Amino acid sequence: MTGVARSDTPDPYVTQAAVSPPPVGWRQRLRHLGPSIVISGSIIGSGELVLTSSLGAAAGYSLLWWMLLACWSKSLVQAELARYVVFSGDTYLRALNRVPGRIQLKRGSVSWTLWFSLLAFVPGVVGMGGILGGAGQALTLLIPGLDSVAATTVLGLLTAAILYSGSYLRLERVLLVLVAFFTVATLAAFLAMQFTEYRVSWPDLAQGLTFHFPTEYLLLALAVYGATGVNSAELSTYTYWCIEKGYPGYVGTDPGDPDRVTRARGWLRVLQTDVWVTLGILTCATLPFYLLGAGVLHSRGERPQGLDTVLTLSNMFTHTLGPGALWLFGGAAFCILLSSAIAGFGGIARILPDFLVEFGWLRRANLHARRAWIRGYGTLAPLVSCLLYFLAPQPLLLLSIGALSGALLLPIQSGATLWLQARCLETKLRPTRLAQSLLWLIFMLQAGLALLLVLYTLSSG
Repeated sequence: MTGVARSDTPDPYVTQAAVSPPPVGWRQRLRHLGPSIVISGSIIGSGELVLTSSLGAAAGYSLLWWMLLACWSKSLVQAELARYVVFSGDTYLRALNRVPGRIQLKRGSVSWTLWFSLLAFVPGVVGMGGILGGAGQALTLLIPGLDSVAATTVLGLLTAAILYSGSYLRLERVLLVLVAFFTVATLAAFLAMQFTEYRVSWPDLAQGLTFHFPTEYLLLALAVYGATGVNSAELSTYTYWCIEKGYPGYVGTDPGDPDRVTRARGWLRVLQTDVWVTLGILTCATLPFYLLGAGVLHSRGERPQGLDTVLTLSNMFTHTLGPGALWLFGGAAFCILLSSAIAGFGGIARILPDFLVEFGWLRRANLHARRAWIRGYGTLAPLVSCLLYFLAPQPLLLLSIGALSGALLLPIQSGATLWLQARCLETKLRPTRLAQSLLWLIFMLQAGLALLLVLYTLSSG
């Protein structure tokens, strides 16, 4: 197949930007990065601060290899799924709707993958309640005496106000500051740990790379895989940030354009650089939290839970940098969780109108209505998630629910990426055989983990 297999025109939401030649040289490419910053605001968040640290506190160093796998195995899917969206003129959900296996509705048929994605939508909102609740708990560290429920309410309103604008550039600027502060604070705590009794030794690292898997931590480990690195929600929302940055429009979607392939390859280098930046940022932020949890909390026998989740996690800073570091941890935790909430809600808001389009309830060409839905969801969803936290003030539990549902969605995304590239992407723009082979390995790994999660849930029930 030499052309993009579709019976309709490119989505107007995807092709808003004008065709543009790709930047030349790495310095020029760096100027066109941006989706990595927004997605890092979501990636480096609750999974790293709460779930990753909790796994380190529970299992010690023994699952370090698992953390590396969770961090690195999904970035290739991120790059290849974005490759398809940028080159095809499809949105993420429109791409999924091309996967075989139709379910007939009154307004037409849709792929089964959309129904599964829709089912994962609700647990995702539950998980966001855990993120806002954790941010509220972090704020109480900075303002002693402030009730965590009141703090969460304030942050929910603040998040809604920021997202009301629906502006990509505003998100990019806000999250850049928050992510930078968090990353520097985390690295400072990790480096300080090396000068205390909790320092990481070579034998500790060697123990963590022996591929030993203590089964008593299976559920938490699966939740960590689902949440850490580029999770299922971020794989999908990353494509929307690429759209709003303008990448698909810069490439163009006219298969008869003689310069399109050359232009596409140039913008592909920008996209790949953006993905590598994401991977570098999340690795620098994720591994220190796991090692802090294993080195400090595990050795002290402390486990984050309930309303004391963030307070317990603060010991990773206070026992390495001193008691005064409680303020630093509070500030870092506040930044990471708030940035995760802003980026998470903002990304999901861009998926919602796409659901309405694919199910036939909204016209594809009605960009005004799609932007209105983005703004409406971004304003309302933080308040709903706040309510869920009030009903169950357990950040670790809420985050685990969202992460585990995301783990079930991962093999669908990697499998759909393989099918779409093979059937619907121009031959000249497909990935190398090595990349395709690695993508197949990742798909089989994620399918196996999803099956394991289902069997574990059934046996526990």
